[in-house]
Amino acid sequence: MALTAAPEDQALLLDLQALDTKLAQLAHRASTLPEAGVVTELTAGREALQRRLVEQTGAVEDARLELRRTESDVEVVDARIMRDRDRLQSSSSVKDIQAFEQELAALAVRKSDLEDIELAVMETVEARDAELAATRAELAELDERIAAAIAARDAALEVLAADRRHAEANRATVAGKVPADLLALYEKQRARYGVGASLLRAGVSSASGVALNSTDLGAVRAAAPDAVLLCPDSNAVLVRTAESGL
Repeated sequence: MALTAAPEDQALLLDLQALDTKLAQLAHRASTLPEAGVVTELTAGREALQRRLVEQTGAVEDARLELRRTESDVEVVDARIMRDRDRLQSSSSVKDIQAFEQELAALAVRKSDLEDIELAVMETVEARDAELAATRAELAELDERIAAAIAARDAALEVLAADRRHAEANRATVAGKVPADLLALYEKQRARYGVGASLLRAGVSSASGVALNSTDLGAVRAAAPDAVLLCPDSNAVLVRTAESGL
């Protein structure tokens, strides 16, 4: 038996479709929110900056380790110089004195070389410390931007969520007025084809944007006002009103 419904009940499907379209638009806006894109972009930038920070931290640690080694080498040379000087002062052997003097001269050269190395390493440590501090400052500034972006995204999502709740409440109200069998058909066609109801305006189906051909239009004209019809192009429930041009 063909489904029938009062024209005013069929017209409710247009309101229902409008609300479903709005809900779909809200969902799309939520998934493509520009504010969310900003958060994603900034977060990706933070990950790159964090990798740089790790690399720079390792470089600073390596440089400081090298500085400690050099300082230790200088301390060893200083200790040997003090030892040889003490031995030189207490020695009475000309041969030993000459040997100590030669070793002290060599140690002096070694110490000078080590101090040059130490200075260069200290400069490296200073430069790498400055780079690390700059990256940390950059990361802190980026974290502030990310926090602001997240707040903006959440605020935008809350607006969309409020709109969605309002639309869902209105939809529930409208759906509650539609006869169960008509609502079931609407939901079935919407789930299958994407659109559940289509307004026939001046012979054109709003869902497909296509004008009905003469045969289909004739069938629509011949149908009883309470007959539930389907759009031949979109398969949505075809709703007739005073705008249909019949």
